[in-house]
Amino acid sequence: MASPDTSRNDLFDVLVIGSGAAGLTTALRLCDKARVCVLSKGELTAASTYYAQGGVAAVLDETDSLTAHVDDTLVAGAGLCKREAVDFTVKNGPAAIRWLIDQGVAFTTEEQPDGTWVYHLTREGGHSARRIIHAADATGLVISSTLIDRLREHPEVDVREHQIAVDLIVQNIDGKRRVAGAYVLDKHSGRITPILARFVVLATGGASKAYLYTTNPDIATGDGIAMAWRAGCRVANMEFNQFHPTCLYHPGAKNFLITEAMRGEGGLLKLPGGERFMPRFDARAELAPRDIVARAIDHEMKRLGLDCVYLDISHKPKDFIINHFPTIYAKCLSLGLDISRDPIPVVPAAHYTCGGVVTDLKGHTDLDGLYAIGETSCTGLHGANRMASNSLLECFVFGRAASEDIIAQLGSVPAPQPVQPWDESQVTDSDEDVVISHNWDEIRRFMWDYVGIVRTDKRLQRALNRVQMLRQEIQDYYSNYKVTPDLIELRNLAIVAELIIRCAQLRKESRGLHYTLDYPQTAAEAVDSVLVPEIKRP
Repeated sequence: MASPDTSRNDLFDVLVIGSGAAGLTTALRLCDKARVCVLSKGELTAASTYYAQGGVAAVLDETDSLTAHVDDTLVAGAGLCKREAVDFTVKNGPAAIRWLIDQGVAFTTEEQPDGTWVYHLTREGGHSARRIIHAADATGLVISSTLIDRLREHPEVDVREHQIAVDLIVQNIDGKRRVAGAYVLDKHSGRITPILARFVVLATGGASKAYLYTTNPDIATGDGIAMAWRAGCRVANMEFNQFHPTCLYHPGAKNFLITEAMRGEGGLLKLPGGERFMPRFDARAELAPRDIVARAIDHEMKRLGLDCVYLDISHKPKDFIINHFPTIYAKCLSLGLDISRDPIPVVPAAHYTCGGVVTDLKGHTDLDGLYAIGETSCTGLHGANRMASNSLLECFVFGRAASEDIIAQLGSVPAPQPVQPWDESQVTDSDEDVVISHNWDEIRRFMWDYVGIVRTDKRLQRALNRVQMLRQEIQDYYSNYKVTPDLIELRNLAIVAELIIRCAQLRKESRGLHYTLDYPQTAAEAVDSVLVPEIKRP
């Protein structure tokens, strides 16, 4: 019998999985030095970056300082930030912004009294100064579109859209376990093929689709975190799920975020009768860090039996509102809300995954050759609570750091060994896809109910019991039926949900984004919650 044909294995220097800010930055900084392949689950714009409204935090004004940005980040992180990661990110922030401007990103400017024009900086929760550079209220769209345009100018980069990574390929190379690429499903053909690479960069974003209500697009299913876990990488601090305080509450809107910058520009949170409530919870009121604002809204909604609260900026001039928040103004107007007159109904929603795959300051994971960048990673920057607009900054800073580290190693890393084709000989087409949709819905509902803004030991145990049962059911399904995009995402989502629950069970205190009624106090010592997988040898 002839051996399987492995001669058609695709081989690259670097495989970048993900097309958000982290993936695009890494690919652009590598493309002149290495043969790069970029995978996107949908169009290149199918990433959380594309929907980001607020902006990028960096010290760009002479009245601000790197020390102040560092201190603000450490305070927001509730004692769990790694100081070296915060220093590294903040220090490299201004250079990251200059690089974006050099790529052509058109940030918002304003005219000064002397007739000169400067970049407009706004302020968001937790920041002591105006340091958020932005493109109106569509910063992510502008950055994403610009970087995609730059990538298209490099035809040598192999861009593959509508592709979803199934699992990482791990080999023994020179006596060490090393990533060697990934098996990838083409959504159009349904075929799974191996893509080999000397280095793999996971830039797949976070896992907020584990929750019923989220600001994230449908692609945010924790794929990179789950793949890295299965490949033997440590995961940390997954219990710190940031719930954005202000997601638009309207039956005609799905996952529409009301940027924190609106509160930075004077928006006030109110109850249905018009009463402000944030001053009762924190001296910083609407500009308190997101965990405090989200818990305050959650408390008021439960106390009064409300479906939502309201964010009101109608006291500002209409021209000011339209100029600063044109996307939000247009969206709300399309739903019959004129925000220059009407308060905006809002609720908290899962927004950002502060934990992830453990990395160092160059993006290295526990597996040789594998990097994790952006929301997929746990660098130590965010600690127990991400400060507003530090997330995009992390993507640009660590995308540069990882690319420079990869370039320095290119000549010394051997090519991966050819691999067998994906084996589908023992599986059949499923006629029970309802199982996938049912399990997906069940996970998101019990995560919202039991592992949400306020937690207890009993709720966490209930969630763990359910997710472990579902994971077994999903694995049985995965073993017997042909792999589909929905099944891949469900499998990953179930793993990530369990990682969130297990990390939450390890933390016997309330800190930052993790609040539990059983342990309402904050412990004297801040310790990461680290999970270590059993390593499966290739």
